[in-house]
Amino acid sequence: MTGIKYAWSALGGDPSLPGRVTTVTRAGTLPAHLPVRRLARACVGVCALAAAELGARRTGAAALPGVRVDDAAVATAFTSERHLLVDGRAPVQFAPLSRFWRAADGWVRTHANYPHHRARLLDALGLPGDASPEDVAARVAGRPALEVEDAVYGAGGLAVALRSPGEWAAHEQAVAVAARPLVERGRPDTAHARVLPPLDAGATPLLPAAGLRVLDLTRVLAGPVATRTLGLLGADVLRLDPPWLPELPDQHADTGFGKRSATLDLTTDRAAFEELLASADVVVTGYRPGALDRFGLSPEALAERRPGVVVAQVSAWGAYGPWAGRRGFDSLVQVATGIAEIEGAADRPGALPAQALDHGTGYLLAAGVLRALTEQSYDGGSRFVRLALARTARWLMEEMEETEEMEEGTEDKAEHKAQAKAEAESVPEGGESYEGPDAWLAETDSALGRLRYARPPLSFADGPADWARPPVPWGSAPSRWAQPPGPKARADLARRA
Repeated sequence: MTGIKYAWSALGGDPSLPGRVTTVTRAGTLPAHLPVRRLARACVGVCALAAAELGARRTGAAALPGVRVDDAAVATAFTSERHLLVDGRAPVQFAPLSRFWRAADGWVRTHANYPHHRARLLDALGLPGDASPEDVAARVAGRPALEVEDAVYGAGGLAVALRSPGEWAAHEQAVAVAARPLVERGRPDTAHARVLPPLDAGATPLLPAAGLRVLDLTRVLAGPVATRTLGLLGADVLRLDPPWLPELPDQHADTGFGKRSATLDLTTDRAAFEELLASADVVVTGYRPGALDRFGLSPEALAERRPGVVVAQVSAWGAYGPWAGRRGFDSLVQVATGIAEIEGAADRPGALPAQALDHGTGYLLAAGVLRALTEQSYDGGSRFVRLALARTARWLMEEMEETEEMEEGTEDKAEHKAQAKAEAESVPEGGESYEGPDAWLAETDSALGRLRYARPPLSFADGPADWARPPVPWGSAPSRWAQPPGPKARADLARRA
């Protein structure tokens, strides 16, 4: 429970509420050297707790619905992209050039799943567009790892040199990350916020986010996980993408549950975006910090045009420090922070058993939005919530162990890590064994084909057990809300025109 208490405190929650959470612990889920299972459990637990809190607020219930976190459901959801089948076909997780490469003095990991990132990687290495993995391996092998990192990033691609935890701790970006809280929260104004209508206390399922309008400007993977979760809880989630930047189809299928998908060019269709913003309750962005500011999408600019909005932002490295403007993905953050060294072998770096930084940060981001909405219901004000994968990595690598030690009174860190390893390999007292993911998978028909998918891990009394809608083809929806904006939103838009 310590991880749940820590994360709930970071979200500004009432410290008495984690007592409403019960856990089903299962050995064998998300096995790793680092406490991945505890991090995953905590992230899902606080998200479900935040949903229950908002649900109780909107139904007028005196007590929160009970929350249940099952390690098996969490582990399955944290690897949802691996369980997806589309008409029986398993998606490819990483492209051939997204992998580790041995450099002259260490290791480099690249990310080239998107065609434009692949092209920039090859350009940085001086290779033609049809270069093979063997060509890349030969070119990287002759250069220092940091030189490759700098060259590829300079060309707009993605590559990170492997660092040890100590090397990362001394890095200027790590210092900047460590100075920030796990969840950054703020209130840029005291504006009136839309009062959410009450919910019928007897209706099932209980959908705490029913009636909310969420603009989803996110990509890979934490942001889409957050908005997928808000869709589960009843929000009208509209994902917007530039028409020239399609999402990878299988990735879209995995994270598209509970949403509609539209394309919108912010450079030419600003009027259409402003009309959407005029009646949006939440805006979630997942691009590099500052990348959308020129479109007026900073929290301050959004709150000025749409007072009372909740703005949620997620990035790889954080909105501060020398790497604030860098692109990044979960796999690359693992390499930079030293996670890949911890999880690797003597002769090769490794990885976590799931893209846990992405999934965990996604559930924390959704929890931050839900908590912001609950706080708004008491005292109004626009809100922002900001998270970074690198900050979640610090929690996993350092703070998770520290808080466990404080809770258990264990002063010897080696002893504590041995205890944690033993816990991961054995069935805890009162726990259950893990029989695999099958019980947590479901199937549905969709416009994309027959889908097998991971069921949502959030569980609270009378809450939804599944999404109300399957994913739709990318860009297939009109760029408008499911219901037209009300009179006030139309008046606000007319006044600003």
